[in-house]
Amino acid sequence: MRGSYREPMSSVAIAPGLADLPTGVGGYATSEFGPLVKTFARLMGGQPGAGGALTVHLRGTPLVEIWTGESAPATPWTADTGAIVFSATKGIAATVIHRLADRGLIDYDTPVAAYWPEFAANGKERITVRHLLSHRAGLSGLPEIAAGLDDILDHRLMEQRLAAAKPDHLLGTPTYHALTYGWLLAGLARAVTGRGMAELFRTEIAAPLGTDGIHLGRPPATSATTAATMHGGRLAFIGTTYISLILGRTHTLPGALGAAARALLLPGLEDFLEGEAPPILDTELPAGNGVCTATGLATLYSALANDGMSQGRRFLSPSTMKTMRRIESYSLDHALFYIPMLWHMGYHSLPMPGARAGFGHVGLGGSFGWADPRRGLSVGFVHNRLSLSTLTTDQLATAWVLPLTLRCARTTRRSTQPAIPRAA
Repeated sequence: MRGSYREPMSSVAIAPGLADLPTGVGGYATSEFGPLVKTFARLMGGQPGAGGALTVHLRGTPLVEIWTGESAPATPWTADTGAIVFSATKGIAATVIHRLADRGLIDYDTPVAAYWPEFAANGKERITVRHLLSHRAGLSGLPEIAAGLDDILDHRLMEQRLAAAKPDHLLGTPTYHALTYGWLLAGLARAVTGRGMAELFRTEIAAPLGTDGIHLGRPPATSATTAATMHGGRLAFIGTTYISLILGRTHTLPGALGAAARALLLPGLEDFLEGEAPPILDTELPAGNGVCTATGLATLYSALANDGMSQGRRFLSPSTMKTMRRIESYSLDHALFYIPMLWHMGYHSLPMPGARAGFGHVGLGGSFGWADPRRGLSVGFVHNRLSLSTLTTDQLATAWVLPLTLRCARTTRRSTQPAIPRAA
């Protein structure tokens, strides 16, 4: 059964036919992407209350826009369903900074304190914008700036405390700033523009790209995008007495385990995602609470995959794009158990088939946005599952999405057929 579909953004279609969509899958896909569609349906469908979406663009033209499952119990997923994409938000926040740099408002090698004077406190006067963007600012630790969930929810307070904080011994070393990354970029952007990141997501990303599928926190009532309810146990296991006892001590350990604990864990943080309207939606967390549709992410990364062009308009200059594509550090990340993250300024590559030539950002649970500039290819993948039982396989979604996408894209031929029509 073929699902319903919407009009894409281009007047040129890729390939003459559409794939037959499995039962329960909505949207459209060109015929070459049948294997990707079938795998998506098999891995993402069939769980009541859970669902997801996948969008692929090639040279700015939509090839795939599909979705399946539910955004909440008994509520079907639609083209306008957004999911909390967790750390995939970092790529969007970084793009805001690159947009400001593109206009000459920020220089990557200038000290952050030149724009944000308070940031010079405690020996940070030489930390540059490049350090911030590539996770080398020595400010990854949560216990140094926050006592619990109430602090974390106050994004202005977090910006102020990071401005006053002292960098740790990992200054200059790639160390994943899991939550602090977003507040650091927000503080810099606020100092330059006078505006917060939620507003900048709208004015610097969503509006220029013509998409309603990218938000920081809960989408406003005027938006067509709705936030899916998280499905599964979420982070409740962290709050058990035994686990809390263990995690409460790991932040003092040396090496990767201690660095990861300091960057990721804080007492009470497990309540961040609880309830149908979780607290995470009601703050500005530019490192982790973006609410995006798959098409919103694919639209952003399409501009990054096509030398800064989006729908015939310039989004970023070629020189800025060249800077963004460059890998800043090949060193192993000290907070991610020495995984070679291949950090760019705000994005990462992956040492796996289908990902070496591209860059993007993967979030907790596996939602991600991705650009492959060699092919002009972009991918957006989102879902609402967050359960301990499926977390490992979900986290590795790039391992099946990207290789399959590339394999299908290689068979795609340019066509001058009319665009896929809007459903009646």
